[in-house]
Amino acid sequence: MTEAELKKFPQHVFGHAFTTLKCESPTYLPWLEKRLKGSGVLILPRRIGDLWELHPSFDVVVNCSGLGSRQLAGDSKIFPVRGQVLRVQAPWVKHFIRDGSGLTYIYPGISNVILGGTRQKGDWNLSPDAGISRDIFSRCCALEPSLQGACDIREKVGLRPFRPGLRLQTELLAQDGRRLPVVHHYGHGSGGISVHWGTALEAARLVGECVRALRTPTARSKL
Repeated sequence: MTEAELKKFPQHVFGHAFTTLKCESPTYLPWLEKRLKGSGVLILPRRIGDLWELHPSFDVVVNCSGLGSRQLAGDSKIFPVRGQVLRVQAPWVKHFIRDGSGLTYIYPGISNVILGGTRQKGDWNLSPDAGISRDIFSRCCALEPSLQGACDIREKVGLRPFRPGLRLQTELLAQDGRRLPVVHHYGHGSGGISVHWGTALEAARLVGECVRALRTPTARSKL
């Protein structure tokens, strides 16, 4: 950032200014769903407690259950990182602002401005914390004082599915002579929107391998 740009942030000694984009998930996700349905995908809402409940109705399972993989896949490595943010009306805010640690940020969108945030490891609480909300608002106002005039302040809480490493691999489950190929695709943490298209392509490639294996007759020994 230039000296003139930095004058707006007297508590910082340097910064970067760049042009980027913001994905509006409330709009993007319904678009993805519409795209899938248009390709003939059938969506069946259903609660399951075990992946084997899907056998033999489905030949291949793609496990994208996030935190649910603690139960469905027995994966104790995945854990929540709680995020609390505020959605406010401040249409005059036109630029993204994020401090060095990335914990405090101001992200204007189509219909509101997101103020954040928190990274609370291992916290499953989905109820907003009033004290945290006050802290978020105070930190963001320090970066953008005009937010003092923001209105229609709403609290939002979500749990990011974190894991030491993204799990993107095939597992062949076997039980009582039955087999169920499962492509695990979860553990993106807070980077899901950033990398989801690429990891989805890799997951689709793994599914293709499973389908080809199912269509290939098992070789029989002639000995």
